[in-house]
Formats: sequence, C-alpha cells, structure tokens
Amino acid sequence: SLLLNAAGQPREEKVKLPSSLQGRKPNSIPNKKVEDPVAGKVNTSSLSTRQHLSGFHLIPPRVTLGVLKQGCTYAATVILKNVGVNFSRFRVKQPPPHTGLRVMYTPGPVAAGLQVELEIEIFAMVIGGEDSDGLEEVSHDIEILTETETLLLPVRANILC
Repeated sequence: SLLLNAAGQPREEKVKLPSSLQGRKPNSIPNKKVEDPVAGKVNTSSLSTRQHLSGFHLIPPRVTLGVLKQGCTYAATVILKNVGVNFSRFRVKQPPPHTGLRVMYTPGPVAAGLQVELEIEIFAMVIGGEDSDGLEEVSHDIEILTETETLLLPVRANILC
C-alpha cells in the first residue's frame, strides 16, 4: 500500500513514482500534441499496448567531462536514437558562445530504430574574476527539439584556471 510503510505503519511522506512509471522520460519537456495528417493510426496488436510510438533516447543521458585544462578543446559523442515506429526529425538549439559549447551533427530525418551521433565540443575558457580554488564550473543543458518533446542534455565540466 502507498499509505503504509514496510513495517505496516502510516507513511510520513508521499511516495514519489519514478518518471518511467509516470509515462514520461527524465530530462524532457513534452510538446503540445499536433495532429499529423500523414501518419495513420497503427493497428498492429504488438504496438497498440505501447504508450509512446515516437521519440528519441539519448545515450548517455548526461555528459560529465571532469576537469579540463584552460585553453584546450575537448569533445564527447552522444547518440540520439529514434525509438519510435516512424521516421522523426530533430534540431539542436546551439548553446550560447560564452559557455564554450558547440554541438555538431548531421541534420535530416532519422528512420525508426536508427541513430545519429551528436558531437559535443567544448573550448575550455574561464569567464569572470578570480576563483578561490582554481576551478570554474561549466554547467549547461543543451536543448534538442524533436517533433514530440524537447530533450535536455546536461553537460557539466570543471575548468582548471
């Protein structure tokens, strides 16, 4: 029961359900549902029980680059996989220049089951005054706009001054 804990006593706090059980993905913002006149209704029984017939997954869901040397360029690769049953499109909203981040990818539709590589490139630069411990943290969420939702890819790094 959600009202009682494992010892059979009333719970002090509400139980938080994981986002996967709530029917949404972590780090994503659903878009307003737009009627697609081209895509028809899927009547296949194996697909009729699935909640989401379109969408992308990020592998890995976040990028942590660790400690970087100032003045150097670093890169990491993230895979954007289409887990839907139809081809789908996406675009990446480029981060502002002061973050030092840039995303390189090949635009175009992604067929069902296929994937695209996104190369996250960072030029490690320190903006601002003196820092007490010699490290400056870079933290930014890259927005990936798809047809059904907006995915957020958190990128974290520490730059050694």
